[in-house]
Amino acid sequence: MGILQPISDGFKAVVKEQIKPLRNFFYYFLLSPFICFLISLMLLNFISFHYTRSYFDDYLNFIFFIGLSSFNVFGIIFAGWSSNSKYGLLGSLRGAAQILSFEMCFITILLPIFLLSSSFNIVDIVLLQKFYWNSFLFLASSIYFFIILLAETNRVPFDLPEAEAELVAGYNVEYSAINFAIFFLAEYTNMLVNSALFVLFFFGGWNFFFLNNLNYIVYIFFFNVKVVFVSCIFIIVRALLPRYRFDQLMNLCWKKILPVSGSYFLFFVFLIYLFHGFLYNLQIDILGNPYQFIYLFNLL
Repeated sequence: MGILQPISDGFKAVVKEQIKPLRNFFYYFLLSPFICFLISLMLLNFISFHYTRSYFDDYLNFIFFIGLSSFNVFGIIFAGWSSNSKYGLLGSLRGAAQILSFEMCFITILLPIFLLSSSFNIVDIVLLQKFYWNSFLFLASSIYFFIILLAETNRVPFDLPEAEAELVAGYNVEYSAINFAIFFLAEYTNMLVNSALFVLFFFGGWNFFFLNNLNYIVYIFFFNVKVVFVSCIFIIVRALLPRYRFDQLMNLCWKKILPVSGSYFLFFVFLIYLFHGFLYNLQIDILGNPYQFIYLFNLL
């Protein structure tokens, strides 16, 4: 019934002959897929499955996450440039422009959450979602953030670096065998990492509504179920939507998502300063209990 097909494909990728393009930069060519895959695996260290099961729990751990995830672009650039192929180089330039553009939106869409939690620590942000998930409070931001994650991971409809109809598979066109497979291992690892990040910021992480004082294994189970759910949405989007053109992608980033997310954050800061005295008179602590403020904000 086709169950063994993925296993046979994986085995074929391992034993297949490597093809070396003529006059390529061999060491960069060989190293590029491993850079992408290694960075994807390193990003898993920042995912907190539970507040007792967090490998890298630091006040600024999300800043480290952003800095490390930006290095993905080096693997794509090296792959296209070292292949000695015009199609590969065009695909890598598309990938670099796309990733660097959406990094801006990636940060600005999360700024209100950082402001309310008073921390760049992922565990602190999840602990504040014990009773109210951010997806209920920032519904529009969660939708925008999911669109940004699709573009960050080069998934449909934003898989412009791998546009087969225009670039003959883009930056990985000259790769074969296991090196070709490692690029897609890195892509799907990134998909799981970004799904986990979406769960941590907008789906309450390991929290599950009002279930408290449970064993940490139960919380990790809830967390994994949410991650699988978001990953399935990635796959459903791939089946439903056609590919964007590259100019449409850049317009979406610089003319739509970035102005909206930036202006939303500035409006949010303006409201905090405008109603600070009003909230103080009501004895509402913005930073100590931010969700009371968000409730008032939603009423406004």
